[in-house]
Amino acid sequence: MARVVVVGAGVGGLATAARLAVTGHEVTVFERAEVVGGKLGRYTRDTPLGAFHFDTGPSLLTLPEVFADLFEATGAKLDEYLDLVPLDPIVRHVFPGGGPVLDSCADPVAFADRIGTAFGAEAAADWGRLWRRAGRVWDASWRDILRTGIDSPRDLAKLAWRLGDLAAIGPGQTLRGLGRRSLRDPRLRMLLDRYATYTGADPRRAPAALVAVPYAELAFGGWYLRGGLGTLADALLSRCLDLGVVVQTGTTVTRIDAAGGRVHGVRLAGVAAPVPADMVVANVDALTVYRDLLPSPRRLAGLADRSLAGFVLLLGVAGDSGLAHHNVFFPGDYDAEFDAVFGAPGRGVPARPAPDPTVFVTVADDPTVRPAGHEAWFVLVNAARQGRALSAVDWRRPGLADAYADRILDVLAERGVDVRDRLVFREVRTPADLADGAAAPGGAIYGTAGGLLRPANRTPAHGVFLVGGSTHPGGGLPMVTLSAQIVADRIGPAW
Repeated sequence: MARVVVVGAGVGGLATAARLAVTGHEVTVFERAEVVGGKLGRYTRDTPLGAFHFDTGPSLLTLPEVFADLFEATGAKLDEYLDLVPLDPIVRHVFPGGGPVLDSCADPVAFADRIGTAFGAEAAADWGRLWRRAGRVWDASWRDILRTGIDSPRDLAKLAWRLGDLAAIGPGQTLRGLGRRSLRDPRLRMLLDRYATYTGADPRRAPAALVAVPYAELAFGGWYLRGGLGTLADALLSRCLDLGVVVQTGTTVTRIDAAGGRVHGVRLAGVAAPVPADMVVANVDALTVYRDLLPSPRRLAGLADRSLAGFVLLLGVAGDSGLAHHNVFFPGDYDAEFDAVFGAPGRGVPARPAPDPTVFVTVADDPTVRPAGHEAWFVLVNAARQGRALSAVDWRRPGLADAYADRILDVLAERGVDVRDRLVFREVRTPADLADGAAAPGGAIYGTAGGLLRPANRTPAHGVFLVGGSTHPGGGLPMVTLSAQIVADRIGPAW
């Protein structure tokens, strides 16, 4: 039996703790915040009308079989803990210039029919060809990458790729380039581009292999958890406690002790004596690990350069908007948004708040999260990370957050959804707030690495591992949960 310390009680940390505990390890989780969940955050606003409840992190569950496997591996059933509600549409896409909206769904035939109805037969045929290619990329990724540790780019090169898989993955190609070559309708190109942002990346630089992301969402479905996505954190905490995991919140790990290249334990803020450990699993952004907890300057290169953050409004809205659960309102000039968010530091062009951004609105049709006759809106736009460099924005600058919140509400009104006179309240969350609240460097949503290839789960120090969205296989709830499985498998059972 190994003594395992898990640093961070996000989904990755709790999932790893549960998997290790069920195989006989002695597991302790230290979490700096007072609650578990990490970026799977929640917020409640009490008003005279009643309480409004918000998920402040993920709003969509995909690949439910990943979570079913996690619960079964730890001796439970998923539906004993969580109430999964399938979504149709998964996302409603509203394009610039008016015209038909496009509702995505998990039935490929039905979605192709919807594309044909909205944009014509040629567009549907284009999507069908892209869909088949995406399926090949997904199959290869699921078989060879997503459930396996990748310690370096050399590991990818060693894989026995089938020639057809390589042709589909398109090494060296970008997601933008794939869309331009495959889709004639600019609205479908825009839809495809958006999936790069799921990994915190710019579609003009993101690899074409990210076409697997929409495939996973649209082939296996999108789900809401009744009561909010935050109930997943509650369920994982319950599993951990039932399995004997010790979870200490309000406890900050300041250092991983790995003198001589082998882990010995961790050090806690305000505690003189170190906590011994045979293994340490860090559910902390890789940047924070290699900068602060396990200083490794050579591992820091490229971790903080080009990953998206998010600017959020939490709105209490009177009345019924008629929106879908997830809604995307696209801008007239998508490239201008990415130019603003990422800037061009090499040319001396700073990042800035995008004046005409894509606006993502989540409105859960769930009476448990809002008073009757009202809606709880989560509004998200892509944003530059918090900082003072050319590639960042100082969101703490007085007046900036409120001014940009006003702009986003104006943009929604320009796109036909004006709620300015129906607001009960608004709360503003900037990348600086996410950086402070979830220890996410710069407020990066999907980890500072961004893109496809993330830092390895195994660190240079023997016995220290990484889980979470900043490490392999990537960001998003399913990938974070798979990272926990990879690490638990590498540590192995206690017997």
